[in-house]
Amino acid sequence: MPVPDSPVAAGQVLPLHGLTILAVEDSRHACDALRLLVRRSGARMRRAGTLAEARRHLALYRPDVAIVDIGLPDGSGLALIGELAGTGRPVVIASSGDDSAREKAMAAGAADWLPKPVAGLAAFRSLLLRHLPGPPVSAGEAGAGTQRPDPLALHDDLMRAARVLAAEPVGEERLWLGRFLGGVARCARDAPLERAAGALAAGEAGARKRAAALVARRLRHAPAPFAAPPGR
Repeated sequence: MPVPDSPVAAGQVLPLHGLTILAVEDSRHACDALRLLVRRSGARMRRAGTLAEARRHLALYRPDVAIVDIGLPDGSGLALIGELAGTGRPVVIASSGDDSAREKAMAAGAADWLPKPVAGLAAFRSLLLRHLPGPPVSAGEAGAGTQRPDPLALHDDLMRAARVLAAEPVGEERLWLGRFLGGVARCARDAPLERAAGALAAGEAGARKRAAALVARRLRHAPAPFAAPPGR
């Protein structure tokens, strides 16, 4: 079952109340963590897992904020950022676990950069509020704390990676999978899996088998939350 949102205390400030946020994110685990932050801030969130889905959403409505992952299965989020930049709405926030993409995202027109995993509620709210109208919110009002996404979302991401790994991806698909799996690993704070994903994205010899073995090992323990012991 999904992890319930933390209760909102009476009188607690919800600085994003009434806003709609479109999350363009292919990882269910990362998206679930983001959903908790959005809900605890009073906003609504819709999700698109690909560029094509995001464009279908945007053809029907214009959200207040679009948080766009850089690495998506059908292309780079930089393309969507470029399409939305300068339109006035939505506020476009680029997101990735790969900080080396930050410069390209900002050059494409992103208003800001949201690293993954997100540091916590206060950092998330503070980043968005810098680009939205209204009075500033103090750190005390913004709150703090790390969110715990649904472990079943992590299981789904690992299953997706396992299926693609079994098909022996090459070229752009291998590169996407390495980045996708790296993002999942960072959100799960799994350093060994993150290293394996980096090797996969780089096309190192034997990387696919190493990554597949690690994913299979983690799946044996999912959907319970896990933190891999160092070096495993």
